[in-house]
Amino acid sequence: MAIATEKSPAHHEEHADLRVLGLITFLISESLMFGGFFATYLFYRGTTQTWPPEGTEVELLLPTINTIILVSSSFVIHFGDSAIKKNDVQGMRKWYKITAIMGVIFLLGQVYEYLTLGYGLSTNLFSNCFYLMTGFHGLHVFIGVLLILGVLWRSRRPGHYNEHKHTGIEMAEIYWHFVDIIWIILFTLLYILTKF
Repeated sequence: MAIATEKSPAHHEEHADLRVLGLITFLISESLMFGGFFATYLFYRGTTQTWPPEGTEVELLLPTINTIILVSSSFVIHFGDSAIKKNDVQGMRKWYKITAIMGVIFLLGQVYEYLTLGYGLSTNLFSNCFYLMTGFHGLHVFIGVLLILGVLWRSRRPGHYNEHKHTGIEMAEIYWHFVDIIWIILFTLLYILTKF
């Protein structure tokens, strides 16, 4: 992964953008938090005879559609990053709008799933893990949508983003890829492996 660099006007030297390094540090800390969730879930799954407990089965259709939408959105947001590197602000805006819409569709799908599952947060240990992990991830998707909308808002000003100045765009893309990677792990643990 390339880290954004900026040229210092006085010295004409390149250095790593500390904002991007700060974001990566933050995402590493978030990865550790999700890692704790994953380890706890796997521990309980490994020490419980029936997993998931009776009455808390998960369906695959809606989550699979949601997964396709979210993973596809990683490609879409990358198109926006590629567009700005060609100084195509309108192209970037188009791809970022589509990404934001895909994120909202994912969140609406998750809310619909919550409303139709038939069990709640405190039903049993599995449902507690399920809602905690998917809810925490959903919060990250919501924050990612806000970041994308922030990029779109700032892009209204002429010259705010161009082929040389696009750190905010790259940061939103990095964050969005992180959200997608976490979901792939969650989907595998909570949906795919639960069926086996």
